[in-house]
Amino acid sequence: MTGTLILVRHGQSEWNLKNLFTGWRNPDLTEKGIGEACATGQTLKAAGIVPDLYYTSALRRAQHTLDLMLEEMGIFNLTITRNTALNERDYGDLSGLNKDDAREKWGEEQVHIWRRSFDVPPPGGESLKDTAARTLPYYDAEILPQLKAGKAILVAAHGNSLRALVMAIEGLTPDEILAREIGTGEPTFYEIGSDGKLERRVEL
Repeated sequence: MTGTLILVRHGQSEWNLKNLFTGWRNPDLTEKGIGEACATGQTLKAAGIVPDLYYTSALRRAQHTLDLMLEEMGIFNLTITRNTALNERDYGDLSGLNKDDAREKWGEEQVHIWRRSFDVPPPGGESLKDTAARTLPYYDAEILPQLKAGKAILVAAHGNSLRALVMAIEGLTPDEILAREIGTGEPTFYEIGSDGKLERRVEL
């Protein structure tokens, strides 16, 4: 059996637009973000995708994105699993700060290290390594067994929680995953074999 995994980063949020570090803070989508989510739902519907299971984070922007996609796909009366394991990376003391202001306070180089290193967290926050440490066990326990059984699964989450999943699924190095951009509202589509291994990445 081959399982299908669709990963979607939430549409543009109000804080994406304002250039703020968001993390576990809870802004909603902008009008652009709503449009991105609806467009992805239309893409999935056109591809004939009807997932068996639905997962998202505990944060509004990801939940709203999933709701909008499902509405476009004409899918109602279903169970959605929400879990903090899929939340965005926690930016700690940077949360709510404008990225330019953070650079002025701590310096360009230090903020770059916090944003783009694999294992150096910002003050009071998480690194990508820390994010993977909570996201991957949840994936292994809750999502991967369903994929091995041939289920189709849709996950709406965040740039860094999805990076953690993509890194594991594709077998990427820390440098490779840090260079991977995951755009707002963009789906990533995988076929996963009964052994839990990636069979192929599909472009929709």
